[in-house]
Amino acid sequence: MSPFQALILGILQGATEFLPISSSAHLVLVPWLLQWDPPGLLFDTMVHWGTLVAIVIFFWKDFLRLTAAVIRSLFQRSLVDPDARLGWGVIVGTIPATVLGYLFEGQFEALFLNFRAVSGFLFITALLLFLSERWGHQQRELRRMNLMDALWIGLAQALAITPGISRSGATIAAGLSRGLQREAAARFSFLLAGPAILGAGLLQVAQVVIGGEVNPDVWPVVIGFLASAITGYLCIRFLLRYLQRRRLYAFAVYCALVGLSGLVLSFLRG
Repeated sequence: MSPFQALILGILQGATEFLPISSSAHLVLVPWLLQWDPPGLLFDTMVHWGTLVAIVIFFWKDFLRLTAAVIRSLFQRSLVDPDARLGWGVIVGTIPATVLGYLFEGQFEALFLNFRAVSGFLFITALLLFLSERWGHQQRELRRMNLMDALWIGLAQALAITPGISRSGATIAAGLSRGLQREAAARFSFLLAGPAILGAGLLQVAQVVIGGEVNPDVWPVVIGFLASAITGYLCIRFLLRYLQRRRLYAFAVYCALVGLSGLVLSFLRG
C-alpha cells in the first residue's frame, strides 16, 4: 500500500465512521472501484483505533462524568441523576451489537466480499434516514433519555454491523424515531460508538497477534491512523453543528446515489 492510498483510506474511515453514510461500504467499494489491493487487517485495525482516539479526545469530559455517575448510582441504587441514566444507557446500548457480532461474526464478514450486497444495504441506510426525518418527533433532550431508548438505539447499532448500513445513520435514525432531537441523537450515537469501536478494535488486535500479521512498511499504517483520527474529530464537530439546524435528507440522497452507482458498476464489471 502506498502512502497516498493510506491517506485516502484513513480519511474515508474518519469521515464515514461518523457521517451517516457507512464507513464499511466506502472501505469496501472504494478499493474495489480503484482496483487497490486489500489494505490488510493491521491497517484496518489502526484506522479504526484512529476513530476511537477522535471520540475519546472529543468526549473525554463526557466519558469521565458518565463513568462517575454510573459508579455513584451503584452505591445510591438510584437512576435519578440524568448522567447516571445516560451512562447506563451507553452500557445497555452496547449489549445488542456485542451479542450479535459474537454469534454471527462469520456471516457478517462474508458480506464484505459481496459488493452488490454492500451497495444494496446503502439503500436501507438511505431509507432509515428518510423515514426518521419524516416521522420522528424530535422533541426530547439527551437528559430525558431512558433505558428503553438506549436499548432501541443499541439494536439499531447491532443492525449496522452489516456492511452498507451506517452505524451512525442507523443509531441517529433510531434516536429520532424515539423522539430525540437531532443533535441529542447524534451525541448519543457518538458516545455509543466508543465502546463499540473499542471492542471491535480489541478483537482485531487479537486477530492480528494470532495471525502473526507483520507489516514491514510502518508509514502507511501511521498515515492512515493519523488521517482517521484527525478527520474523525473534525467530522464529529461538523455533524453536531450541522444537525442543530439541518435535516438528514442530504445524507439519505447521497447513500442512495452511491448504492445505485455501486450496483450499476458491479453488474457492468460482472
